[in-house]
Amino acid sequence: MNRYRGIRYFAYVLEILVLFMVQETPGLLPAVFRERPVLLLPAALSIAFFETDLSAMAFGVLCGLFLDFGMGMAFGFHGLFLGVLCFLLGKLATDLIRTNLLTALLAGLAGTVVVLSLQWFFCYFLYGYEHPGYAFLYHYLPRMAYTWVFMPVTYYFNRALAIFLRERE
Repeated sequence: MNRYRGIRYFAYVLEILVLFMVQETPGLLPAVFRERPVLLLPAALSIAFFETDLSAMAFGVLCGLFLDFGMGMAFGFHGLFLGVLCFLLGKLATDLIRTNLLTALLAGLAGTVVVLSLQWFFCYFLYGYEHPGYAFLYHYLPRMAYTWVFMPVTYYFNRALAIFLRERE
């Protein structure tokens, strides 16, 4: 592994740690409809655009494990889904789709909806929660929208990082 790839991976890990701390600090980001964003979702998806499929999967798993820890979920739940999603996105970005803001926004929207809908399905719907539709409409949809708003920020940050460090390779 060359030196600049190691620096890039180290920067991604720092980004993930900082976003996790920002996401988990109460009152740091304002709540919209009593919901806070899941900042690690757009970070993992935007990293996947600029890395190979296996690297994207590794960062997706790392973000997912942090999400599991922060949200009190079963350990590996988000890690599994984000790992698979980032692997597919990394493969598509390498072989099939163009990497630009529009595709990042579409992938961010799809990824956010898929991951948070799976979380709702397994946590509220399957466990026999009395009002799963209410939880989805008033908690998960605002969280999805608020999370998706951060996709351009993470995309441009990771794009600048990848371009700056890839020029040196």
